[in-house]
Amino acid sequence: MTLTSPHLGSPDTWTDARLLYALEEVVEQELNRHLKVAKDWMPHEYVPFSDARNFPGQFEDGEAWERGQSPVTDVGRIALVVNLLTEDNLPSYHHEIATLFGRDGAWGTWVHRWTAEEGRHGIVMRDYLLASRAVDPDELERFRMAHMSEGFESDNRHSMLHSVAYVAFQELATRISHRNTGHQSGDPVCDRMLARIATDENLHMVFYRNLLKAAFELAPDATMMAVRDVVVGFRMPGHSIPGFERAAAKMAIGGVYNLRIHHDDVLQPVLRFLKVMGITGLGPEGTRAQEELGLFLDGLDGEARRFDERLAARQARIAARA
Repeated sequence: MTLTSPHLGSPDTWTDARLLYALEEVVEQELNRHLKVAKDWMPHEYVPFSDARNFPGQFEDGEAWERGQSPVTDVGRIALVVNLLTEDNLPSYHHEIATLFGRDGAWGTWVHRWTAEEGRHGIVMRDYLLASRAVDPDELERFRMAHMSEGFESDNRHSMLHSVAYVAFQELATRISHRNTGHQSGDPVCDRMLARIATDENLHMVFYRNLLKAAFELAPDATMMAVRDVVVGFRMPGHSIPGFERAAAKMAIGGVYNLRIHHDDVLQPVLRFLKVMGITGLGPEGTRAQEELGLFLDGLDGEARRFDERLAARQARIAARA
């Protein structure tokens, strides 16, 4: 399929509105594909409600939360809180993408479908955490209030292309984070729940990745610059969560999400699929962006290597003491 239109003018002059119009057909195709392969599932089927007990407050038989009431590991608990608080900001995310992509046509249908699917993730995670007593419910609610009261403003509001590029990587990063959290949680019930969520996130990634591929056909220079900007400045949407830096450090050491995972399992798969580093025929700005992207990836790989070495040394010291 050739993604061109005589009504859009030169690609160098395309605005967000024109690109949205030009990509509408691709969005419709990807939406139809998504609806065929996505499976509806019930959040309540993944929650161990039989383990639930009343908390103190309005119930005389309320039992205070204690750390030992759940088999979830410390790193699993930290990652679950970060992942849930990230999901909690869904109203802000919906506002962001609805503003950028619009609420009409295939774009609007996708925006609402995506929001509905993401809503399940917050529902099932909170129900699991409270029913299984995996986290302190009072602390969780205080964190939620603090995080959502700060609001959310995307780093990638420069253009529609920046937003599409960001979510292509971010959805995969979220999938990896959820999947690794389940592996490190120490609870098979939690692992099963997060695997279900990760399946959704992967389908979302495929939607945006394919859309980004079409954008490269339409406006290769502008898309290359957007990818460069997003990769170089990438931050997870939960970066404003209280104590995020400390939690992220523990998640990195615990194997949930770190520089090596970010480079090898998030950035590289998307870039390889799009063959970004092999694209030819770019203009001066696109070529410069491609070169800068390559240099950044080389530097990130070096940082990841040094992280791996420090982590291995730390694990060796712990093993020696044990």
